Amino acid sequence: MPTDSILYATRQYLGIAPTVSVTLTPIKKGASGRTIVRVATPGRDPFIGIHWTDERPDSDNFLPVGKFLKATKINVPEIFYEIAHRRVALVEDLGDTDLLSLKGRPFAEREPYYRSALQQIDKLFYSKGPKDFELMPAFDESLYRWEQEYFFDHLVEDLLGMDASDLREDEALRELAKRLGSSAKHLVHRDFQSQNLLLKDGKAWWIDFQGMRRGRQEYDIASLIFDPYMDHPAEDREAILGIWEDISEDRPEPTIFHQCAAQRLMQALGAYGNIAKNRGDEWYLQFVAPAARMLADVTAGTPLEKPLAPVLAKATEFAP
Repeated sequence: MPTDSILYATRQYLGIAPTVSVTLTPIKKGASGRTIVRVATPGRDPFIGIHWTDERPDSDNFLPVGKFLKATKINVPEIFYEIAHRRVALVEDLGDTDLLSLKGRPFAEREPYYRSALQQIDKLFYSKGPKDFELMPAFDESLYRWEQEYFFDHLVEDLLGMDASDLREDEALRELAKRLGSSAKHLVHRDFQSQNLLLKDGKAWWIDFQGMRRGRQEYDIASLIFDPYMDHPAEDREAILGIWEDISEDRPEPTIFHQCAAQRLMQALGAYGNIAKNRGDEWYLQFVAPAARMLADVTAGTPLEKPLAPVLAKATEFAP
């Protein structure tokens, strides 16, 4: 049992007897498939226990990626104790307040956290990358194409009940995967959105970073700005872009940026359909319509607009 492994690791880490009370409180938020609990014992600050299986190929990268990011001065939880062969780790408790919890608050309240998150993305951009372990496979044409197929399978067909045959053969979508996959590759978080940014001490802290790989930096920036969970109005998206321009002294080239946003939004929509249909978690369905609206926005006036239009029209009207 995952909780048994976490309990065993806790007693080993703290050196406490079986008679000492240990409370494990589940943390259910997120859809990573891991077991995550808050561990509490008398007279000590709580910490987080994590157990994972080999079901997802990126899960085993949690420990090495976490150590690399910590060494790179990225804000990630400290790893207190690990038993790698049992796939269990005890890490710093950063609390429960994530960026999503500030949804609807004035942008001035959110601005410091977006700045903190983007400063770290800029730092990651200039890092040389790990030398002592292998990352997940880099974003290339085949991975971008896999994300599109994920969208076809789980959003278009499973959730909306539409035929995705024409989309699978569409040349504009194939060309998108090819174009993005042939570009320069830097380290990216891979799932850089509001649920994966915890807020502590006035800064943003990264979690769920085990899928880090090489890709286009614009993918992470687009993930944060075109975040269906937050559903930013246009003025907030522009404000976040302004923060990035201030930090990096550069602004993403609009065509590539919107192509990365389109690719990311297709992946997100596929995930919502998959999680709802195959895991029975319907909480994610409320974000289908916002994601579809954003995807329509970033593909307007491009070769992607026409093939995606029927799907996005239906998805935009989707209600759980």
